Amino acid sequence: MPLRGDWSYPTSVRFGAGRIAELADATRAAGMARPLFVTDPKLAATATAKRALGLLDAAGIPASLFADVRPNPVEANVRAGVAAFRAGGHDGIVTLGGGWALDAGKLIAFLAGQSRPIWDFEDVGDYWKRADAEAIAPVVAVPTTAGTGSEVGRAAVVTDEAIQTKKIIYHPRMLPKIAICDPELTLGMPPMLTAGTGMDAFSHCLEAYCVPSYHPLADGIAIEGMRLVKENLARAVKDGGDIEARANMMAAAVAGATAFQKGLGAIHALSHPVGALHDTHHGLTNAVFAPYVLAFNRKAIEAKIRRLSAYLGLKPSFRAFLDWVLALRAEIGIPHTLAGLDVDDRNIDRIVAMAPNDPTAGGNPVLFDKRAARTIFKRALEGRL
Repeated sequence: MPLRGDWSYPTSVRFGAGRIAELADATRAAGMARPLFVTDPKLAATATAKRALGLLDAAGIPASLFADVRPNPVEANVRAGVAAFRAGGHDGIVTLGGGWALDAGKLIAFLAGQSRPIWDFEDVGDYWKRADAEAIAPVVAVPTTAGTGSEVGRAAVVTDEAIQTKKIIYHPRMLPKIAICDPELTLGMPPMLTAGTGMDAFSHCLEAYCVPSYHPLADGIAIEGMRLVKENLARAVKDGGDIEARANMMAAAVAGATAFQKGLGAIHALSHPVGALHDTHHGLTNAVFAPYVLAFNRKAIEAKIRRLSAYLGLKPSFRAFLDWVLALRAEIGIPHTLAGLDVDDRNIDRIVAMAPNDPTAGGNPVLFDKRAARTIFKRALEGRL
């Protein structure tokens, strides 16, 4: 394999408890004077969102609220946000919430200055070059969960309702200018949401590490992210007020999304169509698929997993690592099979057709075609490793 690659880690991250207090300063530093504040409907009604808007208002930064964002956001949400952005004469986005709210905010900032439809910028080849890069509005991202890492990502996921397909929209300048990662905003997050988002961070780190391309920077970040998950996720699930565990999980989420610029794989390639067709939580879906994909990829990744296992303080073997993943899932309440997510086989043919075409599929260390997708899906459905 040639030792060759293009690497970039430019996000400015303000990390630490209480740093939401710096929201107005970050907004100005990102070049905004009149942002559109993007969040989801539930969060919009909370003290967290009201405080954030209050911080902007107190600093003389008028911000309009946009909260028409559903879980697994769809194109209509983005179009409505773009219309609000243009109508209000806004000059950037402040986005607060979980991954889907942050993705929606980034997409609105990206599309508000474009003349082409959203699907022209799907993460295929060099489609991103079609965009007017200078027209992309700045973003300040404030996560309230610890999972997707969208606050440091150059892409966003949106569902094409016409064909019930999740698609990835990508552009290098979709990257937020500043991320404020305040673990206090995740305190009290429900246990299952903590578990699902935490396993999302873990799956990002794991898949990035297993992608066969040469990127030692991403590999190092990924393995440290997995160590943070190993030592903190169960703690955060058990005690929603454990600020140290919450902070470490927020760092793990940033690590995962930073590392996965290297690529992802079959976990995500399967989770995207399952989420689009069954409306499942993305992190929980990743968590269910993770051990089945690990087992399927074993021959190609065994040596790397042995090294990872040793770094995590486990016996340096593939089996030890797989057993730990299974034990962690059980400890934090992740279902062992897709049935636990109310997913059955009624859409298996569509999922098998969609998964190999997902932009993440190409990073899998083993050829991921329709046969592979069917094999893994059926094993995840039946609980066969």
